[in-house]
Amino acid sequence: MELAVYNINGQDTGKKVTLNDEVFAIPEPNEHAVYLSVKQYLGNQRQGTHKSKERSEIMGSTKKLGRQKGGGGARHGDIKSPLFHGGGRVFGPRPRNYYTKLNKKVKDLARRSALTYKAQNNQIVVVEDFDFAAPKTKDFVAITKALNLDGKKVLLVLDDIKKNVYMSARNVETAKVYTARDLNTYCVLDNKAMIVTESSIEVMNKF
Repeated sequence: MELAVYNINGQDTGKKVTLNDEVFAIPEPNEHAVYLSVKQYLGNQRQGTHKSKERSEIMGSTKKLGRQKGGGGARHGDIKSPLFHGGGRVFGPRPRNYYTKLNKKVKDLARRSALTYKAQNNQIVVVEDFDFAAPKTKDFVAITKALNLDGKKVLLVLDDIKKNVYMSARNVETAKVYTARDLNTYCVLDNKAMIVTESSIEVMNKF
């Protein structure tokens, strides 16, 4: 598969890049592998620090408030009962670790499947390598406008870390910046279009 290369002004440079069919056009994209990879990524982002107080952790008297039967309402014990407002919570959340592992081959298959979906839907735009002399948000926004991606959720893929480009894009709520070697299934799918630099394609073709 070949894609045209644009400059940051949205003009066709006349150059072409070739996408590796083993990465961007696999015969059978695996949706289950994509699901497992996204689930693992989102789970590993969780802190797992959620906690609610149970009955034994609530401050209050342990005196039984009323007789067991004949009161006309539910049976309960002390003021810490879950039946009362401010009482302990039944089976509340406790701190836990959501970290899971996934085989490298499955993760690689999921990423190639995600990239295949992007290529099939024409959601990959290739631009010439660029950098900014200074971090300016308006320069990054100008690029998205020139590529007709203004207001859309976009992922910019660079071949290497470029501080000025990253700082220019970080204030744009709908934009994310990744290096090609750090791409994962979730970030590939979590956008409406990918802006990929020429040098990044060389790295991605080896996935």
